[in-house]
Amino acid sequence: MEASSSLDWDSEIGFQPHVLAVDDNLVDRKLVEKLLKNSACKVTTAENGRSALEFLGLLDDHQHSNLERRSRSKVNMIITDYCMPGMSGYELLKRIKRSSIMKEVPVVIVSSENVPTRINKCLEEGAEMFMLKPLKQSDVVKLLKCQMMN
Repeated sequence: MEASSSLDWDSEIGFQPHVLAVDDNLVDRKLVEKLLKNSACKVTTAENGRSALEFLGLLDDHQHSNLERRSRSKVNMIITDYCMPGMSGYELLKRIKRSSIMKEVPVVIVSSENVPTRINKCLEEGAEMFMLKPLKQSDVVKLLKCQMMN
C-alpha cells in the first residue's frame, strides 16, 4: 500500500498536468482544487460554464485570440459539475466537444445525483468519466492515472 495518494508527475511522465475545474459551488470548487493540487496538478478554477469557455477561448466573440491559443495548449483535462445555473456541465461538454481544437481534451462530469440517464447522456456526448460527489483523493488519483495511460 502506498504511503501517499499523490502522484509524482514530474518523475513519472515529465510534466505537470493542467486541469480546469468548473463548479458554481465555492466549497466544491475548492475541494476539487485541493484534491488536484495534492496530486501535483496545476489547477485553474471557473465558477460557471461561461467563465470556463472564456478561459478556453471558446466564446463566440473572438476578442481573446492570444489568450485562447495559450489556454488551449495548456489544459490537459476539464472537470465540471453537471448542475450549474446558466449553462449545465452537459452544455459545457457539448461546446468543448464541438471545438476542433479542444475536442480531444478529456472532460469529466461530476454530480451529487446518481441518475443513469444523465450519466449515459454525458458519456454518449464524449465525457471521459462521470463521477459522484463528493470527490475523494482516491477518485482523483484513479482518474489521473487513467489519463496518464492514454
